[in-house]
Amino acid sequence: MSSDENNSSPSASRKRSSSALCIGPHKKVTSSNPLVLHGRHFGQTVFALCNYPSLLTAGILRLEELQDSPIEDYPADVQREHKVFMELIDSYPNLLYHLTNGEEEDVIQVGELLGKGASGARGDDTKTLKSTILEWLVPRGQVVIPPLSRNIKSDHGFNHEVTGALLCPAGLDWSNAETKESLKSGETAVCGDQWPIFLYAGYDYDPEDPWKGLLKSDILVYGFKHVFTSPSSVDKELRATRSGNAYLHGMKSVTKGSLAYIATQVRFSLSSSSVFSRTDTVTDSENFYHSILDLLEDPDESREVADLMIWWTRRIFPNSSSSQRSISTNSALSKIRAKRAILQGQASAGNT
Repeated sequence: MSSDENNSSPSASRKRSSSALCIGPHKKVTSSNPLVLHGRHFGQTVFALCNYPSLLTAGILRLEELQDSPIEDYPADVQREHKVFMELIDSYPNLLYHLTNGEEEDVIQVGELLGKGASGARGDDTKTLKSTILEWLVPRGQVVIPPLSRNIKSDHGFNHEVTGALLCPAGLDWSNAETKESLKSGETAVCGDQWPIFLYAGYDYDPEDPWKGLLKSDILVYGFKHVFTSPSSVDKELRATRSGNAYLHGMKSVTKGSLAYIATQVRFSLSSSSVFSRTDTVTDSENFYHSILDLLEDPDESREVADLMIWWTRRIFPNSSSSQRSISTNSALSKIRAKRAILQGQASAGNT
């Protein structure tokens, strides 16, 4: 999706001029080691649009600052940045020790390697989805009319009836000729937080219940399987695929970051833009990604989000989500659980 990665060193000041959770200018990295592979998976599943050298340098400095002041005293964007930093530190053995005991150049090099992996994965996924997504636009056996180019995207987006209908912001009527022409001409600018109808199951948006079907569309499921389990798993029941990203990284559940990543990838693949850029006001992909992640991480939406993540994990990793399934009525397990609940209730009553 991008060649727009920023791998430059940030200011050492707490008041940074820009967040590390943004993409900046590209700097080529030629070396390769396990950090590159880790960067690929981290970008796909935790945070995709990340300036890794800046994230690491600022995070290490902030750890020192946090000895005197809690993270809650920082602005919301810094709190999110620190959360991503801590997830990265916790996800790679001895990374914090290596960073805090090395030179500044070591921190930058680690960041560049992670950034190379994340950028490479994003670019690879964009390349494969660009053509593959055309197979998911209409029911099997039907053809897209007029045909869409598999290599050139200029006829995609609002320039085509099918992709335009999927990208049309929820709440607008694509069948309305004026709306369609306004979107096609660019007179109606679509911001990243104006979510397209393809995010909804059955491409059906209910303004009275905007959570209904959100992030549950088939095209999202197809995109997720294509990237994380295997392209062949899109058309059939999932079986263990040793070459799949999920298997290689021990991924057994859908993460919020991975869902936002796939939504962003699918949206970009449907668009007419050929190159991902944070300065692209047409696709506004970075704003879109952040807006999805904002919703999924909003504490006020925790119940709906929890239900959504369970739904996704059951769809993608059915064998690993058994603990989240309801227990069959009258089964031995249900009776054991019921008896345990009674005993715990009696014990609590006896202690009062």
